[in-house]
Amino acid sequence: MGQGSAAGWAIRENKTLLVLDGLEPLQSHYDYERGKIKDPALATVISELARQNPGLCVVTTREAVPDLAPFQETVCQEELELISGEAGRALLRVSGVQGSDPELERAVRDFGNHALAVSLLGVYLHEIPGHNISNASGIPDLDIPVREGRHPRRMIAAFERRFGEGPEVDVLRMLGLFDHPANAGAIAALAAAPAIPNLTEHIQGLSEGDWLRLIHKLREERLIASESRHQPDLLDAHPLVREHFSEQLKGEYPEAWQEGNNRLYEHLKEIAGEYPDTIEDMNPLYSAVAHGCQAGRYQDAMYEVYWHRIRRRDEAFNIKKLGAFGADLVAVSGFYYSLWDKPVAELRETSKAYVLNEAGFDLRALGRLKEAVQPLKAVLDAIIALKDWKKAAIPAGNLSQLYLTIGDIAQAQEYAKQSVNLADRSGDAFQRMSKRIALADALQQAGTQSEAESLFREAEEMQKEDKPEYPMMYSLQGFLYCNLLLSQGKYQEVLSRAEQTIEIARSGNWLLDIALDHLSLGRAHLLHVLQECSQDFTRAKEHLNQAVDGLRQAGTQHELPRGLLARAEMYRAQGEFKQAQHDMDEAMTIAKRGGMGLHQADCHLGYARLYMAMGRNEDARKCLDTARELVEKMGYHRRDKDIVEIDEQL
Repeated sequence: MGQGSAAGWAIRENKTLLVLDGLEPLQSHYDYERGKIKDPALATVISELARQNPGLCVVTTREAVPDLAPFQETVCQEELELISGEAGRALLRVSGVQGSDPELERAVRDFGNHALAVSLLGVYLHEIPGHNISNASGIPDLDIPVREGRHPRRMIAAFERRFGEGPEVDVLRMLGLFDHPANAGAIAALAAAPAIPNLTEHIQGLSEGDWLRLIHKLREERLIASESRHQPDLLDAHPLVREHFSEQLKGEYPEAWQEGNNRLYEHLKEIAGEYPDTIEDMNPLYSAVAHGCQAGRYQDAMYEVYWHRIRRRDEAFNIKKLGAFGADLVAVSGFYYSLWDKPVAELRETSKAYVLNEAGFDLRALGRLKEAVQPLKAVLDAIIALKDWKKAAIPAGNLSQLYLTIGDIAQAQEYAKQSVNLADRSGDAFQRMSKRIALADALQQAGTQSEAESLFREAEEMQKEDKPEYPMMYSLQGFLYCNLLLSQGKYQEVLSRAEQTIEIARSGNWLLDIALDHLSLGRAHLLHVLQECSQDFTRAKEHLNQAVDGLRQAGTQHELPRGLLARAEMYRAQGEFKQAQHDMDEAMTIAKRGGMGLHQADCHLGYARLYMAMGRNEDARKCLDTARELVEKMGYHRRDKDIVEIDEQL
């Protein structure tokens, strides 16, 4: 799903049945955003399919999906976890439970009409002689909220009491250490001698036949999932079963919890490649970080696994070359007491600052801008307290770029000025150059073109002095300078620059930088076509398509609207209004979801131009008025001339 809208576009072109079974691991469980799809690319796919889809998309999840709330006419949400009294009665009958219809339906109500609870109740009662429903009343209730699975967990606890301390409970507790299916290697690592008290002591010495019979029994009891035909060595259970035993281990047997996670940490470190090159091969290392944190080995997991093998130190391999911002954020979350402001005390002070900065950086890339503010502010204060001016300049610059995307241009300028001061105090050549670019970008968006241009040129002179082999700015800094040059109509200079800087990006395989250079080249070719009144959009289309695809691959949601808006402009110029509308809609969805004020203003301006081209002047006027309001509110005066131009045309 990493290709986001490209996947949605391909699906929409055909009458397709898409089934997304068990979505809840990809949904947020925090109260302030409960049920929200965490992966922005997947959220985009689902939202676009809800907007327009000739086929059918079926999603199963225990959580409501707020991303689908705006699509009341095309989305039908059905609550299937709860079943009717009649369905529950039938389920009990199938399990052989005896009793009158009213008695069975009363028992179904007593267990909250919860499908899993009733299913487990049927199995549980069938093992009692007579199989009578009256025995249900003797099953103790649990004092936990219904929202946390009170009724099914009541049945899970009943089975646990029936089993006693034995091999069945050992297996279920082992599964409580996982948030995903457990493979045979991981189970073997846990079950190895010496036994872990309260976790594996009753499965020590089981023969292979005894083990298979034990697993078969638990499957018959419906406490673990049926065998997978494709991966028969996997053991899995309903999330509520895993959650029940996970909480039990953490609360009642913390030493078993810690040692179980410690063994998984060591096992996963060992089986993973030293430096994996793909996100799939890197998954064991991500899991190792999670289990290392659960085992209390925070600094070791941070330094030995995350920093050295996942990030590859300053190379930031998983981010720059795999675009794995979502996986990175999940890994970093293990180092927090509370998200995203309180790293665990076991980390060194420098490591605490590092995970704060990484969380802010990841959240911004994932389009979760408001969440990114808190950790970036916290790390800035922490590093200033340490008087490390070079490192402090980094979050200050990140905060400037963050507030710029949000649309608080005044705040963006303040943080940019602070980043310049910190960089100058540090004396670091790269920070001094890059933070002047941050300030120049903020000034440009505020409409202060001459001052911005002066800073861009000053920064480039600094780079020439520091790195004579690179006489012009590249990476994000070069892209932002090209952005200013394009606003001045200097497409030939941009073509010359970007054709050279993209080779630097390719040599390092930096996904974002490659995509941004394609975007500069695509916009420059488009501007050339428009100024020369040509009809040859071939080069512009080639680069803009590569820019959009590259921005998706880079995983940077906060940058993706730039590519979509540029490509929409090309489609509009070609008269391909349907494709233009599609890109505009996606850009607006991303901008609204992430609270990206500047992108929203650009979208409204793009819609105004598109609707004018389509002869829908009334709609164009509404979009222009909205854009004007946003521009004034944010101080986004770079767009003043666009508003005047569209107003005159209307």
